[in-house]
Amino acid sequence: MTLVMQKPRVGAGEQDSCATDVKTDLRTAILAKFQDVAAAQGKVLSPLTEALVLLESGLDSLCFAIIVASLEDELGYDPFTEAEDVYFPVTLGDFIRFYAREL
Repeated sequence: MTLVMQKPRVGAGEQDSCATDVKTDLRTAILAKFQDVAAAQGKVLSPLTEALVLLESGLDSLCFAIIVASLEDELGYDPFTEAEDVYFPVTLGDFIRFYAREL
């Protein structure tokens, strides 16, 4: 007798749900990193909304460097070094989409 492993059949709705879960997890990880770094650096962080302009977040360039380096360690990639074009996110929403590779 031969056992054959079959891939489970995934409907389109399930694929969308999986992609949404990954985006939600990524967003949660990024927001947590912003909060952790702000606390560690003694910064007062503005409310984290999609429209928050990063320059108005309460974080300085060192904080952003720590966030990017920490996310690279956790996620295994740095979209700033992998990007072909030079791009600097303006809002927190841009930052999250950049990490989700949606820009």
